[in-house]
Amino acid sequence: MRRISTDMPNTDTQYYLRRQEERLNNVQTRLSGNTRITELRDDPMSASHAVRYESYLARLKRFENNVLYAKEHYQFTHDYMNEAADVLQRMRELAVNGANGVYAAEDLKIMAVEVNELLKELVDISNKTGPDAKQLFSGDKVFTEPFRVVEGTVEGGGEQMILRVEYRGSGASRKTEISGGAYAELDMGGGEVFWAEKMQIFSTVDATGYRVSENGSFFIDGVEIPVTPGDTVQSIVAKINESPAPVKAYVDMETRGLALEGTSAHLIRMEDNTSGDLRVLQDLGIIRGNAENNAPNWSNAARVYGGSVFDMAIRLRDAFLRGDQEFAGSQGIGGMDLALGNLEARRAQTGSRAERAEMTWTRLNQEIPDITAALARESSVNYADAATELAMMDFVHRAALQTAARIIPPTLLDFLR
Repeated sequence: MRRISTDMPNTDTQYYLRRQEERLNNVQTRLSGNTRITELRDDPMSASHAVRYESYLARLKRFENNVLYAKEHYQFTHDYMNEAADVLQRMRELAVNGANGVYAAEDLKIMAVEVNELLKELVDISNKTGPDAKQLFSGDKVFTEPFRVVEGTVEGGGEQMILRVEYRGSGASRKTEISGGAYAELDMGGGEVFWAEKMQIFSTVDATGYRVSENGSFFIDGVEIPVTPGDTVQSIVAKINESPAPVKAYVDMETRGLALEGTSAHLIRMEDNTSGDLRVLQDLGIIRGNAENNAPNWSNAARVYGGSVFDMAIRLRDAFLRGDQEFAGSQGIGGMDLALGNLEARRAQTGSRAERAEMTWTRLNQEIPDITAALARESSVNYADAATELAMMDFVHRAALQTAARIIPPTLLDFLR
């Protein structure tokens, strides 16, 4: 049984006014936050869809940032490759001019000085960094200067000159995710870009009776190749050839030792897995140990062929210092052609990566607005409807206050005020 008293109108009025104020506040909250879902119970189905859209949109924006970084990285890499190509082209012109037989020995020495300066510029280009202060051509060792110069005296040269250039970087293993499960390779190591000839490494150790004694593995160009007890050199050759490593292996008929040949012009990087006692490449006479900073670590007894673009430039310079026009016209020009050919292939590869990044960026910029629109449909407030609802509720609230003022005695309203 409901009790009737003089306080009941006041209590009921406050109750309904507070409910009205709560609804009015909810509308204002949705307008200010641009969302029609403040709690899951407002619309459970739309809330679940909105959460998935927000998660997917965040991933797309992360992919977009990765693609923009990759595009910038490719652009800087490609530009410096173009500069290196210009330097090599100038060296080739000098080789052609020096081989035509019209220049005296003193003229050739002047050409040698220019080649040496161009060689310094080539080293400087190979050690360039990007806008993020990371090395462009050192692989994933982005804070290590990839090429180290060794200087000394050269016969016929009147000053300190570059004797050799050693690669200190690593392989190109940095990748960035540009879409779900799809990755783009960022780097191209200096051992690939600034190489001229296909490397060949011949062991002088007779491996006829070689047998692997325990489980282990070794690495060629970053690819791990496992071995098991009892594996012979022929088994190792087969495993190397079946792996994705860019080398071809075989047993040399003369020395009966392991031989490796690159399938493209690049520095072949090799090391044994040091987690156990097994040292396959060392035992086979290919390397002398795992060197620091990825410096050339092949065995002193192994026969190694295939040089870098710096080796080609040094050979040309030394030929000019000797006055050897025949060498400049044959191996000098040939070496420059090999260096330019490999650099052109690497430039094309970088351009292909940049094109893929551009296409991915275009696709992401189509997906992001679509997902944003879908998210807005699920969670964003309709301003026209919300503004109309707010105006109606404000009108109702004012009308309720006016009605209450007439029903409740003024003294009571003064007390409530």
